[in-house]
Amino acid sequence: MAKAQRKDDILKSELPPALPLMALRSTIVYPLGTIAVQMGAPENLALLRANENSGLIVALVVASGDHDEPIDSQRFRGRVGVAARVHERINLPGDTVQITLQGLRRIVIEDLSQIDPFPIANIRAARETPPEPTELDDLVARVVSSAETLAELVDRIPDEVPAILKMNVSDPGRFADLAATNMNFKISDKDEVLQRLDVGQRLRFILSRLEREVARARVMEDVKKQTEIKIEQHQREFYLRQQLRAIQAELGEADPGEKEAIDLLKKIEDAKLPEKVAQEARRETERMRMLSPASSEYQVVRTYLDWVLSLPWNKRSGEQEIDLKKVEEALDGRHYGLDEAKERIIEYLAVRKLRGGDPHGPILCFVGPPGTGKTSLGEAIGKSIGREFYRISVGGLRDEAEIRGHRRTYVGAMPGLIIQALRRVSVKDPVLMIDEIDKMSGGGPSGDPTAAMLEVLDPSQNNAFVDHYLNLPFDLSQCLFICTANNLYDIPAPLRDRMEIIKIVGYTVEEKVEIAWRYLLPRLLEEHGISDKDLQFTDESLSFISNRYSREAGLRNFEHNLAAIMRKRARAKAEGEEGAWVVDIEKVEEFLGIPRYAVEEAEKEPEVGVVTGLAWTSTGGDIMLIEALRMPGQGRMTVTGQLGDVMRESVDAAYSYVRSRAAQLGIEDSVFREYDLHIHLPAGAIPKDGPSAGITLTLAIASALSVRPVRRDLAMTGEVTLRGKVLEIGGVKEKVLAAYRSGLREIIMPKSNEKDLRDVPEEVRKNMSFVFVERMDEVLRLALLEPVSDELADEVQPEPSPGLAGSTTPADRAEEVSVGD
Repeated sequence: MAKAQRKDDILKSELPPALPLMALRSTIVYPLGTIAVQMGAPENLALLRANENSGLIVALVVASGDHDEPIDSQRFRGRVGVAARVHERINLPGDTVQITLQGLRRIVIEDLSQIDPFPIANIRAARETPPEPTELDDLVARVVSSAETLAELVDRIPDEVPAILKMNVSDPGRFADLAATNMNFKISDKDEVLQRLDVGQRLRFILSRLEREVARARVMEDVKKQTEIKIEQHQREFYLRQQLRAIQAELGEADPGEKEAIDLLKKIEDAKLPEKVAQEARRETERMRMLSPASSEYQVVRTYLDWVLSLPWNKRSGEQEIDLKKVEEALDGRHYGLDEAKERIIEYLAVRKLRGGDPHGPILCFVGPPGTGKTSLGEAIGKSIGREFYRISVGGLRDEAEIRGHRRTYVGAMPGLIIQALRRVSVKDPVLMIDEIDKMSGGGPSGDPTAAMLEVLDPSQNNAFVDHYLNLPFDLSQCLFICTANNLYDIPAPLRDRMEIIKIVGYTVEEKVEIAWRYLLPRLLEEHGISDKDLQFTDESLSFISNRYSREAGLRNFEHNLAAIMRKRARAKAEGEEGAWVVDIEKVEEFLGIPRYAVEEAEKEPEVGVVTGLAWTSTGGDIMLIEALRMPGQGRMTVTGQLGDVMRESVDAAYSYVRSRAAQLGIEDSVFREYDLHIHLPAGAIPKDGPSAGITLTLAIASALSVRPVRRDLAMTGEVTLRGKVLEIGGVKEKVLAAYRSGLREIIMPKSNEKDLRDVPEEVRKNMSFVFVERMDEVLRLALLEPVSDELADEVQPEPSPGLAGSTTPADRAEEVSVGD
């Protein structure tokens, strides 16, 4: 009873209207509480020195910020604080005073009447709002429960705290203050409890903080338990392992790690490895013997030894001698045409046979458009000479480590593609095809893989190829390397010099038809579950598909179109339809839709400023239209179509040549001043470059400025100089085949390229006419028709010009050669 009376006296005691203001940073005392605080702030020390009398009452507030920051007293206006009595003072070293504070009651700071040397605040008593009776019991019970849980989980919270709280449940405000004091809240949370005058809100805030601390404490407890369990497991395993070793020693049995090391040493001896390799393998085995099987380094060494033992250091495919007749039969059995490529392959293998399999010699590289049989040629070689065949695709490769392997210091390190391939084929002399070698990326941050290939493909160096993972020399000289590429000039020059280039050009329409009869149709019929009694083609329909739907150098789209027709027949047969389908041209259009390619270029009418040229691409040859248009202006020239620097220079040279021949072409000087010229190469999304379109550009400019139509039944290619000389160009075979596929049967080309017709298939030479020229004047006489008026420039009618005789006389014509006539 006396204690309750004392509490009421403290809470209801009269306070003066103004109190010295004391700001605390690390703690606070609530009403009826007592704490000891060390004072070191200048303003607080000045307050204590100015009020030496006992029973001093001060206004306590919480100051935020670091201890070194000055306190701004003006921020305390309107804040809730605590009126406290100073009971005891003890002077400490370092100009510090320890005092004991007893909290009296909550107050509100209304204003500051003094700032220096210490602040004095005008205060009023704070009015607290009691909680709702309906939720009070639940809040108190939950706070007590959380406190009990925390006392069990957190060592720094005394076990008697929940009991203290239970003794004060009759006074909710005091109950909340006790909880905030004893639960080790942060000073910011304690200040928040002090500021809340609504006791219900104060209890809810305390409950939220307690529940958060309970959740955090449980997580920490779980982590602690799991850590202890793992430590106990490791200790138990270690103890059991030691016991096991002791038992095995008593029984005379070997340790499992020791037994594995002994087995590996026996395998090393049985494998008859090269001396340097065997020495390194034994050294790594002894190193593994010293490691614990549970360590990560043990597994790294074990994996390395597995790679060393699994490689074919001495195993060969057999002593089978190269049978050239068998090779020739294998190549002819899988490929139609490609006579030059087959002949070069037979010659290459003949040299190897005569030298007793000596590998010294160039590496074969098949270069040609997609779908022309480069990869399957390599497979046929491997099968015919009795070697294992493996294909390594290096397209898009950009990391040198993919070729040379990763060093063992890296996590997950592996050997390079070459060593991986040898492990899979299990022989040291396979046929390895390096596919798409022109598409390797070089010079990046991960090194240059094309440079790494220099050692692999050099017969004078690859007899001691060192993979970074193995770090041991491996003899690659027995391997037969065959490379494939679409574009020869994308291969770096040092790598290109190490290879024997075999060019594989595209197929003609007639060859595609023959390939379809011999190879494609039997295979596709079997794949689609039908027979030749269900579906029958004709030569005309196959030619139509090749010419109007699959105008390409290779066979892939041609095969896709044939498969599309067979799928329709397979569906009909599966639905019960019997009988044979005869595929004619009408059926082809019904199955495949509108033809993708228009009728032959030769059927189009002559136009002013439009010339048909020939271009070389990585996928074979192609035709290229060049358009020139004149319009009223100021003599400017515009060039569009994504042209490279070399082709733009060809345009400038062609324009200058036409200006120098203006009189002979009937072009007045005023045309160059009063008309603008626009030159465009369609398919603007495709980059174009090179000098071989020189005569085509010159003819287009001359046609546009002279308003003379150009014959459209011929194509042309050739470089032109400022003096009008027509120079030699490359890619003749691909360009001629492109013109042939497009229906053009007459070609103008440089005189110096006449020798290149030997590479063109005889069937194509027989059906085409070739005009060889030395000067641009000859091209102009051959290709330009009679001039038309400006008004009729857009409506040019073709003039009768049978063969080459239309607009020239025999004396004016350039030399014409029709090979095979």
